[in-house]
Amino acid sequence: MDVSLLFQDFNHSKFFVYFCLLLFFALFALRLDGAITCSYWIVFIPIWMWKAVAICGAVVGSYVWWRYPQYRMERDAYVQYKAMIITVGLNLLLLMFELLACDTLQNPPPPYSPRWILAFIPLLFYCLVSVAACVWFLRHERSFEVEMVSAVNILQLIFLALKLDRFINWPWTLVFIPLWIMMCVVLILVLYYIVIAILFLKSPDLVPEQRKANIYTAIRSVFFVIPLLTFEIILVEKLDGMRSTKYAIIVLPLILALVALMSMSFGDKRGNNWWFGMRKDFCAFFLEIFSCLRLYGNIKYKMENKASTDSSQPEQGSKQVESKAAKKWSKIEEREKCIVQILSLDEPD
Repeated sequence: MDVSLLFQDFNHSKFFVYFCLLLFFALFALRLDGAITCSYWIVFIPIWMWKAVAICGAVVGSYVWWRYPQYRMERDAYVQYKAMIITVGLNLLLLMFELLACDTLQNPPPPYSPRWILAFIPLLFYCLVSVAACVWFLRHERSFEVEMVSAVNILQLIFLALKLDRFINWPWTLVFIPLWIMMCVVLILVLYYIVIAILFLKSPDLVPEQRKANIYTAIRSVFFVIPLLTFEIILVEKLDGMRSTKYAIIVLPLILALVALMSMSFGDKRGNNWWFGMRKDFCAFFLEIFSCLRLYGNIKYKMENKASTDSSQPEQGSKQVESKAAKKWSKIEEREKCIVQILSLDEPD
């Protein structure tokens, strides 16, 4: 295993976001179960940490962009800077929704009060802006998975806000109909990845690295979609009163799905280099600061079977004995050789 290849296409932004979401959902489930009784403002600390890092990174990157104009001449500098500004703008819309949602959870509104509808307005606007962001990201070959998922879930968010404010009395199974439709499309994509990986497994037209990439993509997709679908089904049954499982157990498949997403960030496209004005890959910037870790980043090791190594040891020993014996006999033969003086007689003219 080559550790340097593991961090070659590491997307640090996605890894940090998925890690913060993992912590948030774990704390949120414990708060709903009553295992912890702290304020919702404390439960949302991983979300505040995510938004604080994003805003600080954009501010520092903008300062470097304004302070050093020569850096703008670097390759894809304008594209990456604009992508950073678009991303932080979307994060500000998410921050507005999260502040309103946290306040609504901390101070529950009376029945039939449009508090949740008002809280979802920034999120709905975020979904509309995500449509234009997806077009821009697609034109400039940037990743836009989160924005695409948000853009297609506008109807789901409207149903959710109306249900939370009790303006509709549908069961939660019907409220999540847009989500079921999207999950059906995602399952079709996962089956497509699996079929492609099986068909190209023995294809002579592909190099081994491409075959491994197809297999890894299929495996990661399965470990993400199946736990996510399991979480959604169990959650709907819990909300409809069909089971009494605790939220801490219901959230376990979602945590597994987030772990799968964190593993996908190691083979994804690299993140934006202009966060915090780094102007280079995060791993290269990190190793430049902590140069003592470069040795560990260049380690390469290979796992071998113990039985094969044990069986190869006698063969290596016999070969060494044979080589020593051959050298010994060659020395004896050289000693026994008769040395004859060469005489040359010059004939007279």
